[in-house]
Amino acid sequence: MIRFILNNREVHTDLPPGTLLLDFIRYQQHLKGTKIGCREGDCGACTVLTGEWKDGRTIYRAVTSCLTALGNIHLKHVVTVEGLNMDRLNPFQEAICEEGGTQCGFCTPGFIVSMAGFCLSEKKPDDKTALAAVDGNICRCTGYKSIQRALGRIVTLMQERQEEDAVDFLVSREAIPSWFIGIGQRLQLLSLQPDGVLLRKTMGAKFLAGGTDLYVQQHETMPHIKINFLSDRKELKGIVQEGKHCHIGAAATVTDLMESPVIQRAFPEFGQFARLVSSTPIRNIATLAGNFANASPIGDFTIFFLALDASLVLSDGSAVRQLPLREFYKGYKILNKRPEEFIQRIEFELPDAQTLFNFEKVSKRTCLDIASVNTAMRIRMSGNTIVRAEISAGGTGPVPAFLTRASASLGGRSLDEDAILVAISAVQAEISPISDARGNAAYKRLLLGQLIMAHFLTLFPFLGAEKLLAGMAGRGQTEK
Repeated sequence: MIRFILNNREVHTDLPPGTLLLDFIRYQQHLKGTKIGCREGDCGACTVLTGEWKDGRTIYRAVTSCLTALGNIHLKHVVTVEGLNMDRLNPFQEAICEEGGTQCGFCTPGFIVSMAGFCLSEKKPDDKTALAAVDGNICRCTGYKSIQRALGRIVTLMQERQEEDAVDFLVSREAIPSWFIGIGQRLQLLSLQPDGVLLRKTMGAKFLAGGTDLYVQQHETMPHIKINFLSDRKELKGIVQEGKHCHIGAAATVTDLMESPVIQRAFPEFGQFARLVSSTPIRNIATLAGNFANASPIGDFTIFFLALDASLVLSDGSAVRQLPLREFYKGYKILNKRPEEFIQRIEFELPDAQTLFNFEKVSKRTCLDIASVNTAMRIRMSGNTIVRAEISAGGTGPVPAFLTRASASLGGRSLDEDAILVAISAVQAEISPISDARGNAAYKRLLLGQLIMAHFLTLFPFLGAEKLLAGMAGRGQTEK
């Protein structure tokens, strides 16, 4: 039995836990404000909020209900656009209307829900964070300037909040219904029911965490199969530092990584890197281990952690084993993992003061798109000498690749343009891209060479871009 609070009402259902939340909302609960658009998490028409009790408060996240299984909202609070309605227009609806932010209205509920999620979060209320909150919502007919003006009004509202709890503040401003205040206590009472743990430990064979890829690839079968839910297992959560190493629970989401003090200290640019990957509603549910297990040759975080020489701890429920991420991929979509095993955690050595890191990605759209080519590099320096380097690349072969020869070509060299050109030549000898919808093989070779150069120019701005480009042109590695 799956139990959760839907807007202001506790509901329960015996539907298969793999049933999509979107379908339950629309066809079982007849809440048609949540729209069906792409069913792939791209358009944001199906956006809802999910809330869970954590660290003494209810934490809300915007999620795409078209990729969210019922089993993953067990014992949580789900808010649809109807749950934000009041006797008059709330400030989100009012801002959209008065600024001309809606025409056909199909996308509007998703924008309203995302705006509410932004206001319920602890993020700094400014134009940048407000725009980021709706990066998963697409409008095809209105024009974004009017929506941006509406967001500006919401930012002004939220800047009035001081230390007051977000829910209390929004209720006092008549932005959300007053029953939101009691949700935290209701969630605590709901969690005392004995079926919460049983649901996740006896579901069967198919492992599911966020589901953001599985429901795109297997949307017809997922609602009907037995599922072993992983995303809420406490032993699979958390991001901690132990000495020089970082341990990340496999069910940590991309948002968890972005908000982690450990990750922020180690990678000050991580937020910028992560914003190139999917959108806020997807990052709120997509897990790091899911990106690894998906085995895409262009998995962004797979490429990121390959360069960090990360290791996986795999478990079958009793025995565990450790495996370098570099040895996890045996072929296209083939994993070095038994069917009964799942990823328990990820471990890697944190960079020290002499170690620098960079991630690069190129796709047809800047955000919310699959990479044509992506790459990461970790480099350790001693003065002007490269002690060692680790380079990874995606989109250039059948599996996410650690470039062994290219990395080795840099060890012990002085940091100069010639060393970089040698490394780029080694990269070209090591990769085997194919032509596909994201670019032909020659384009991918060209692109990766330029991204390797971008690593060095980003980390060492004093290097000469003109000399590098000339050198690459001379070696046939860039456009004439």
